[in-house]
Amino acid sequence: MRIPTSFIADSLVSRLQKLTSNQAALQAQVSSGQRISVASDDPAAMTRVLHLQEEQQQIQQWARNGDRALGVSQSSFAAVKELKGISDRAGELAVLGVGAVSADAFRAYSTETGALLEQALQVANTRRAGEHIFGGTQTDTPPFVATRDASGKITAISYTGAAAAAEFRVSEGAPIAPQTDGVTNQKFADFLNHLVSLRDELQAQNGPGVQASQAVLRNSETDLVVTMSDIGAEQTRLESSKSLNESRFADLQQLTSNETDADLAETVVKLTQAQTAYQAALQSGAQILQSSLLDYLR
Repeated sequence: MRIPTSFIADSLVSRLQKLTSNQAALQAQVSSGQRISVASDDPAAMTRVLHLQEEQQQIQQWARNGDRALGVSQSSFAAVKELKGISDRAGELAVLGVGAVSADAFRAYSTETGALLEQALQVANTRRAGEHIFGGTQTDTPPFVATRDASGKITAISYTGAAAAAEFRVSEGAPIAPQTDGVTNQKFADFLNHLVSLRDELQAQNGPGVQASQAVLRNSETDLVVTMSDIGAEQTRLESSKSLNESRFADLQQLTSNETDADLAETVVKLTQAQTAYQAALQSGAQILQSSLLDYLR
């Protein structure tokens, strides 16, 4: 039985098309280094890759949250540290005021305390990236508001920020609040008002009053030290989360690479084999077609 020449030709063309397509796919893998370019290349592997990429995106969001939270925490620590320095100097002035014997000395200490008060108010209203760091969740307005007399001298400080601190999710665990909350911020306001009292007692040359102000300033100093410790603990937690997220992201990248990257040596061997098969198909096809054509002519 003679096989029709048209059937042989169609079969040969179909075979050559498959071999050409295979060569093109292997050449693309060699060029790009990627084993998978479309889902149909390996549906199961592509599903795993999509899950890995989704997890990577989540970790990237946590990393962005963590970077912002760490920045807020670092700014807060620096500001509280500056308040602690002001507290230290105020304590020294209180000691000097208790032993002061001249009106000039009292006046000088009172003036310096007033300057420290203005500095402390400015620090308490510190902003980072346009947001007040000690306002809790209310960051768009200064959280510490001064009441002043006709001469512009501060007579009282009020905390007008929020009670709650903003929280940031940086992992699957509990969110982290890098900001100080309303209770802590009120203690800052108390410290500022203690400075008001110390300034006024020094101005009045009232030794017992200066001594009383000294005592409450010590309490505020303790509060500042505790706050610095709390912020430091949050920074440690944030830095730990950052390190873990970086490690997890790197692991996920490797897993994705394992799924998608082509084994270059193996792919080159397959490409060579595909090219050889293509040449062989051309040669054998040509011979078969020639024989069939001769048979047909006979």
